[in-house]
Amino acid sequence: MVQQYQSPVRVYKQPFELIMAAYARRFPKCPLIPVFVDSEILKQSESKDGSVVVTERRCTIDIEAPRLLKRIAGVEYLYFIQKNTLNRKDRTLHIEVHNETFSSRVIVRECCSYMAHPENEDWTCFEQTASLDMKSFFGFESTAEKIAMKQYASSIKKGKEIIEYYLRELEGEGVTYIPRWVPPVEGGFLSAGRAVPVSGAIDGLPAKDLANPTELMACPADDKLDADYIRRYLGDLTPLQESCLIRLRQCLQETHKGKGIFIHTATAH
Repeated sequence: MVQQYQSPVRVYKQPFELIMAAYARRFPKCPLIPVFVDSEILKQSESKDGSVVVTERRCTIDIEAPRLLKRIAGVEYLYFIQKNTLNRKDRTLHIEVHNETFSSRVIVRECCSYMAHPENEDWTCFEQTASLDMKSFFGFESTAEKIAMKQYASSIKKGKEIIEYYLRELEGEGVTYIPRWVPPVEGGFLSAGRAVPVSGAIDGLPAKDLANPTELMACPADDKLDADYIRRYLGDLTPLQESCLIRLRQCLQETHKGKGIFIHTATAH
């Protein structure tokens, strides 16, 4: 049976460029994620104007599994391939991940997206989907599936905390603003500018407030549920509970097209 995960929309009250600076600090390895042992860049390419950068990494993961299961599987670490496509012009980062280890026995797929908020250019949206198809695993399919889902739920929660941590770290270094990408001009590139300290300003505007770096705001376009909306009406759910709610709502939307009022009411209480 294929296990699926769909996150609600999370909206960070910080601009895309600052979120990307925080995200980049997770590599090549992140002490805040003990299971994330290391990563190496396999290849990287950049468009002629520098607006699009594609980076492919191999990530080494130490799954918290029973020693016996690791011995049976014959591996100490798992390897995943991550492809990141950063579009500086469109202000988007698309992340695609799949497993390299046991790829004939287990199929793991994950897609994440960071993007500028469609209604407020100074905010950033984040969405995440994943699937796990356990075809065979030495007769321990059920056990391996439970371990994988538990590990994944833990990493989802940790991921939100890590962005907060690195935003605070940037703030401590005086970085509260990162200029947007600009296209090249004749004779070279326009100046990328410099980071503005907490007490500074740019073009007469006050520096950004980082008191609540990941405050969740209203849901973006396309009538998607955001994390703050879920918390307000249903309290704190686990990542997997949030996923079930999102997938239920998607199912209702497909089944009851044209009956938006019913769908909204059913998912708001």
